[in-house]
Amino acid sequence: SAWKGFSVRTPVMVLLLNPRHTPHRRSIAQDNLRQLLPLSTQHGPHPDARMTCEIQTLEANFDGIVIHWYQQKEGKAPERLLFFSGGKVTIESGFQANRYMVERISIQKRCVLTIKDVIPDDAATYYCAYWDPHCDRNSKIINVFGSGTKLIVSGKLYVLFISPPANTEILQKKHGNQIMYVCIIEKFYPELIRVTWTDEEKEITDNVVKGDTWQSTKEDEYSIASWLTVPAENKDKKYYCKYEHEEKKDSLEKKAAPRLPIGKI
Repeated sequence: SAWKGFSVRTPVMVLLLNPRHTPHRRSIAQDNLRQLLPLSTQHGPHPDARMTCEIQTLEANFDGIVIHWYQQKEGKAPERLLFFSGGKVTIESGFQANRYMVERISIQKRCVLTIKDVIPDDAATYYCAYWDPHCDRNSKIINVFGSGTKLIVSGKLYVLFISPPANTEILQKKHGNQIMYVCIIEKFYPELIRVTWTDEEKEITDNVVKGDTWQSTKEDEYSIASWLTVPAENKDKKYYCKYEHEEKKDSLEKKAAPRLPIGKI
């Protein structure tokens, strides 16, 4: 087989995930559905992938709810893989039943999906979901989805599979009464990374633009940039660009940063 490893990671790289909802149905904000990073990443000719879904707040009996797992391949609509009810797993047609195992850990309100003998065709984003027993004001069932866990199947050798960012820097440019900071993170693999901006107190979400990752070299390494715009009077305030990639976390402080050459933005 040409492939030798895989990685399982949440796309947004943050443990607390926002509930999603399907069209014409609503999710409720007080129920937080988390899809957790795996406890370990296995490598080898026939590895297993393990994904954990945690329902943090649920008034109903955890053992009594039906938990669903969906698979979404790139460019396609999500497709239900299976559902778990009353201790029984029902696999949808089109999937090999002997390759999927589901475990419910009641005391932790967790449901664990294991995909056995991972193959390249398993590469996709996997979502856990449940139908909340409450109804909204229109008497519609409330569907709660996790943000998804992405399974990457790679042909890279284990020692090369995880490559942390090689270069990081913050550039800046003043324009009128505003300052733009550009955080550049280069040459990492796999491409899943979470980039955030913070001040000395909290995460900043306003006036932040995150670019898409791009392939910066022929060796399958990726780069990304994120922009933060602030009022010019805040020039002496401390801002930090933080990233999370695989097991590595780091923070870059905005200092007397290099000026961004005119025309680069």
